[in-house]
Amino acid sequence: MTKPEQVMQLDELGVEFAGFIFYPKSPRYVFKTMPATEIKKIRGSINKVGVFVNADPDEILKTVDACGLYLVQLHGDENPRTCERISNYVSVIKAFRISEDDNIAWKIREYYDPVDMYMFDTEGAGYGGTGKKFNWQLLKGQNIRKPFFLSGGISPGDADNLRQFKQDPVAKDLFAIDINSKFEIMPGLKDMNMIKDFVTQVKNT
Repeated sequence: MTKPEQVMQLDELGVEFAGFIFYPKSPRYVFKTMPATEIKKIRGSINKVGVFVNADPDEILKTVDACGLYLVQLHGDENPRTCERISNYVSVIKAFRISEDDNIAWKIREYYDPVDMYMFDTEGAGYGGTGKKFNWQLLKGQNIRKPFFLSGGISPGDADNLRQFKQDPVAKDLFAIDINSKFEIMPGLKDMNMIKDFVTQVKNT
């Protein structure tokens, strides 16, 4: 998110998390449009999530305080020790970029204790979301044993696909749906009507 008024609209829709990207190379880098003081002023029931990529842990913790963040999402190559250090201070979501031939159980095994939640996204060049569809079939048969976010190019037409995914045993640990680029007019500017319709469909599942 890059506009406080849109964050408040999400809160009114009952959306539970809003992401703020603190990765300077991202087109959605939040400090281009909002200073820390403005982010901290955002109130309501919605939980503010800071997204970081290979950032210095001390800088992450300073940003958590300065912006009033509730969660941190680590989307780079952070090792378990770094994750643990940060999670001693704030809840941590560790994002994993998954390719077709990845052994998911092996990839996440060392992060089970250091982090609070996982996020599964599509493997791509560089860091951050690719907007490409994540092959959810790769998760079937897995026993994640930790709450996870489902991400990776989720689009307005995916409500039925999510309903089907929810029937799989792996979905017992599904905690949240992460949406972004497919609901944008331009990077950081969301189509609120599209989001409203999708939220209604998902909540009806």
